[in-house]
Amino acid sequence: MRYRIEHRTDYRYVAPVSRCRNEAHLRPRDTDRQVCTSSELVVDPAPTSWSDRADFYGNPVASFVVDGPFTEMTVTATSIVDVVDGDPLPAVGPDWGEALHLLTNDLSPEMLDAREFCFESPLVSTARVVQEYAEPSFPPGISLVDAVTALTERIHADFVYDPGFTTVTTPLDEVLHYRRGVCQDFAHLAVGCVRSMGLAARYVSGYLETAPPPGEERLVGADASHAWLSVYIPGWGWLDLDPTNDKIVGSTYVTTAWGRDYADVSPLKGIVFGGGDSHALDVAVDVARVEAPVS
Repeated sequence: MRYRIEHRTDYRYVAPVSRCRNEAHLRPRDTDRQVCTSSELVVDPAPTSWSDRADFYGNPVASFVVDGPFTEMTVTATSIVDVVDGDPLPAVGPDWGEALHLLTNDLSPEMLDAREFCFESPLVSTARVVQEYAEPSFPPGISLVDAVTALTERIHADFVYDPGFTTVTTPLDEVLHYRRGVCQDFAHLAVGCVRSMGLAARYVSGYLETAPPPGEERLVGADASHAWLSVYIPGWGWLDLDPTNDKIVGSTYVTTAWGRDYADVSPLKGIVFGGGDSHALDVAVDVARVEAPVS
């Protein structure tokens, strides 16, 4: 599939802003299953300085400064991305205990890279309450693929999608207690569950196709940036799963960035000097097919 993605963010401040410094993860990264063929980031008012780089995890990052005074700022990212379906699931893979043994003892570069995602991070806890929720999906001898698909199925069944009930910094114990949240919460919970079992999982930020093909149901979270998890399967690679919609990630998903949690890959973050004691934020996302499938 070829997609055109527009992600527009509007800020409105109650008092003039004298300066803001910003960091954007808005250009989709190249992966084994997608290529970003073009991407443009337009900021109004125009930035006074700008730089592009790759972060620690290889995600494209744009950093910019906007000098005021201004009371409104708009950031619009427009990208063209070609996406193909990933590799089929492994017919036979390691059970989760074997995967844990490899992650603990194998010192190969690939395994060491995966091991970075086995631990707690600022927004993902591996506390006992998280592990207790994870354990029913990880009985002895079950394959790692079956374990993580069972986990995402349970999260989808047990939790209610409720925009506005949480923020991206809501602790996992609260998400577990109230059984409500949005895609970022469910991705954080799934990542925490996998890590609580000693396994490797990373948080993935991206997009869903806004208008599904005829006859297919529109997925939850398609009207904003989306989030899911990716689990390392030794001997196979990274498997992406969407607990919000109980799906294996395929060609209707576009990956922007991955990291330990939302804090590593938030679409926009920054520091504002001035602006008063409050501001309004509006985000609009559109992901549309623009061509026939790419060969």
